[in-house]
Amino acid sequence: MTLSATEIGPLSGTDDIKGFLDGTTRYAAVTLSRATGSRIECAVTLHRRKRAITIAGSSDDAILLDGIEQAIGEGPRLEALRINSPVLLNDIEDDSRWPRYVKNLRAAGARSVLGIPLQLGEDASAALNFFALGPGLFTDEAVEEARVFGDMAGQALRLALRIAAAELLAQDLRAAMERRTAIDLACGIIMSQNSCTQEAAFGYLLKASQHRNQKLHDIAAEIITGRIDGSVATNFED
Repeated sequence: MTLSATEIGPLSGTDDIKGFLDGTTRYAAVTLSRATGSRIECAVTLHRRKRAITIAGSSDDAILLDGIEQAIGEGPRLEALRINSPVLLNDIEDDSRWPRYVKNLRAAGARSVLGIPLQLGEDASAALNFFALGPGLFTDEAVEEARVFGDMAGQALRLALRIAAAELLAQDLRAAMERRTAIDLACGIIMSQNSCTQEAAFGYLLKASQHRNQKLHDIAAEIITGRIDGSVATNFED
């Protein structure tokens, strides 16, 4: 079995992570459906440090089923993340580990669940949740197929997260450069109009920022657009 970016979704961009996960769960559902000979649904929940949780699924049903575990706070996916190993609920009628979860799962029409953790490093965590309508479908062979898929999906997701992080860093750097350029231009205007040094011009900007309680970049932008006259230092004391 191979896992290609084309089949599971795009790999770049912060907004593309959700699309990537949607593609991953759809492909995972197809893979396990073939392995078990029965319809399997798949969902994933991605946790990233200081970022909102990202939830994706092979269908709306998969997302709803995964939401049961999120709401109750117990089940195979969370246990798989805790022990960093696949966790199988083979038949809800013969398993007493998570009574509240099983009760809600029964009402939703699912009989068995398989949680597969993804290896993402320290800054993120995720696990695939596979759902079957019947019991006993996740045989040893199917569990191994899901584990191998999870290994490859984890590698691909790590790459996607690194690309997204790099793009965010590049955006931050571009924004910082734009702010720096505006400040330099404003200093140039002040230097030209007041025949002062760059140090003195920057001092005028700082003084204006403090008196107006505005960001330095905003003051610089107003000077560039002519909304503040840079020719007289006392203008900054309004």
